[in-house]
Amino acid sequence: MLQHAETPLRDGVETPEDVAAPEDAVGADDGGVRGDGGAASGPEATARDLTHLLFDADDRERIHAEWRRLVSGEAFAHRPGLTPAERTALSYERLRLVNDTVAGTAAEVLTYDAHRLAALHEWTGFVDGGLCTLASVHYNLFLGSLLDHDGYRRDLTAFTAMERTGTFLCTELAHGNDVAALETVAVLDRETGGFELHTPNPGAQKFMPNTSLTGGPKTALVAARLLVDGEDQGVFLFLTPLSDEHGHLPGIRVRRLPDRTGTPVDHCLTSFDRVRLPREAMLEAAHGRFDKDGRFGSSLGNRRKRFLRSVGRVTVGKLCMSAGTLGMARASLAIAVRYSEHREVAAPRAGERIPLTAHRSHHGRLLRALATAYAMTFLHRSVLDRWAAHDPTDRAEREAAERIVAVAKGWITWQARDITIESRERCGAQGLFPENGLADLPLSVEGGITAEGDNLVIWQKAASELVFAHEAGPARAPEGELTDLPFLRDLHACVERIWQTRARSALREGPSGDPVGRWNETSGAALEMVAAHARLAAADAFLTATARATTTRPLLESLARLFLLDELRPHTGDLLAAGHLTPAQVNALHTTTNHTVATLAPHLTPLAAAFDLPPEYLTATPIANADYLNRFTY
Repeated sequence: MLQHAETPLRDGVETPEDVAAPEDAVGADDGGVRGDGGAASGPEATARDLTHLLFDADDRERIHAEWRRLVSGEAFAHRPGLTPAERTALSYERLRLVNDTVAGTAAEVLTYDAHRLAALHEWTGFVDGGLCTLASVHYNLFLGSLLDHDGYRRDLTAFTAMERTGTFLCTELAHGNDVAALETVAVLDRETGGFELHTPNPGAQKFMPNTSLTGGPKTALVAARLLVDGEDQGVFLFLTPLSDEHGHLPGIRVRRLPDRTGTPVDHCLTSFDRVRLPREAMLEAAHGRFDKDGRFGSSLGNRRKRFLRSVGRVTVGKLCMSAGTLGMARASLAIAVRYSEHREVAAPRAGERIPLTAHRSHHGRLLRALATAYAMTFLHRSVLDRWAAHDPTDRAEREAAERIVAVAKGWITWQARDITIESRERCGAQGLFPENGLADLPLSVEGGITAEGDNLVIWQKAASELVFAHEAGPARAPEGELTDLPFLRDLHACVERIWQTRARSALREGPSGDPVGRWNETSGAALEMVAAHARLAAADAFLTATARATTTRPLLESLARLFLLDELRPHTGDLLAAGHLTPAQVNALHTTTNHTVATLAPHLTPLAAAFDLPPEYLTATPIANADYLNRFTY
């Protein structure tokens, strides 16, 4: 197998001899980070302290431990040579193992514990992206929606025991981001009190739910337009059995879609030919129900609001998707860092070998990715906490919580894609082999980017709200130094304000009487504003977590500094023009960033080890081990 090229660095370019040794890399102005791990007494203790902070501190055992133990088992080990169909079947087998794990606390409890539900995706995503998808559909979209709609009145045993797998049919072939305009109908039959579920045209086929016979009998929640005496009452969910042990039920047509990129799932086109459903099939709540006399009533007069209430579980789904890609990003970095420690290359002196980590061009990229991964993790924790604590009866609070969940989902999943690609590249040709745990991750992340709302579309919605519903700031950043964390944080706030001001001006000056044209003039600046808003939220979450640290606080401050400096680089022109930065500070940005990288270089190993991947998983991943050359089994 061809290896990546390894060319010694030449004169005029930094060589390994120029990179300070661990004991010298941290100087007097390093913020107190010590090469020996400081008061934490060495790299292992440092990693343990960081793990405690990254994984919900004292709540770590309840939220994360069961999933970490689960994926460390032999049943979750990599299995080479499987066909896409076999990999899909394996994901369903593993879904049942997940269900066995939650049996003691009941699946219903899991659906209402957003922290544990997101953590399930965080730990399963990097071992089986297909399982991550199936778990999100079964526990969140299916069971969660049932329980959110008078579900306590139903017998859910068949689903909680996984005698039947739940799936969720919302998007259609012709309706993805505009799913509120879906065309599948459920027509009330006045004689029986039930409904007739029907797909009126090819564009109304449900696209791309997991509705094949793989995994056993399935039942769906189908989003359909409720027609009562010819009047459209909006979109509601209908509990619809799809298959049994003999195959698909009458009136239900399922066609398997071609294999897609990433971990395979049994995606299908699904349609209904006048399928009869009983009265109790409709999921009811205050936003829509029938009284005993068959009269329809709703607490919401707006059909769009009824639709949003029906599919309200997509917000928790965004938390789950961002958690899954977050776990993938951290796993890819843990593997890449371990490989960089083991992989030796030629040194400038003849006959010597040095690890890849000796090169700033290598460890600098990994450290930047690690800084972002920490920011992603702390942002996800803070957003999850806010969602779990919000008052659902407070409309303004709920909308604000939904918005930051959506913004964080876009930012986290996009960053995860960059990190998994970076990690794969830093492992050279070895990273191309699925056995080494990296090759499938970027494509699995792509699924998270699109699922539960395409990132660009959900950011467009957030942008339209944040232009005027939120006041960015400050107007002027207080003076400070590039090593000052509050100053760096305020510079990012200034970036958000700059783009918000531009978006407001564009919206006011856009062509009147042309909503699309007006938004076209505004959207570029508005999306930049959302990106700045996301970075600022990540920075605040990072700094808040850093303030909670004890022995590792100086190390986390340096890592947060690297994140803030690195994310600032594309915006120095705007900040200089607005007077927030001086020319001298702009010129010093590279040197300050480079020094921060040097400060952190000796701590590369514990920073990645803090991601706490199960030893069994790492041992089974060839390039994550020092003896990887002896495992050449490709």
